[in-house]
Amino acid sequence: MKRLNSKSGCAVEVTLSVMGGTWKPIILFQLLHGKKRFGELGRSIGGITQRMLTLQLRELEEAGIVLRTVHAEVPPRVDYELTALGCSLQPVLIAMRNWGTAYAQQHLQDGALGGLSTSCPPR
Repeated sequence: MKRLNSKSGCAVEVTLSVMGGTWKPIILFQLLHGKKRFGELGRSIGGITQRMLTLQLRELEEAGIVLRTVHAEVPPRVDYELTALGCSLQPVLIAMRNWGTAYAQQHLQDGALGGLSTSCPPR
């Protein structure tokens, strides 16, 4: 498993060490909709190699975020689903999706990053 000791003392670093990177949040977001088989997961993501999907799923399983279930049948069937710990990431993943949607819309609307506001609205 990746390191859990934070060099910076920031809990965000720990979170990113478990679920960060290009593919893990996308895999986790796909699994929010329920369990999926390996091939189904790969097709729903697109652009990810089988090797990378396997590596990322193994890391998520090792971290206790994803549960891998092998069914004793021929041909073997393997399902992946979020554990309770993995489900606890739902608000984080939804917030990432919402932020990304807003960012993309603003970026497309302005045509450049220069038009983005750097301040946050009051809560």
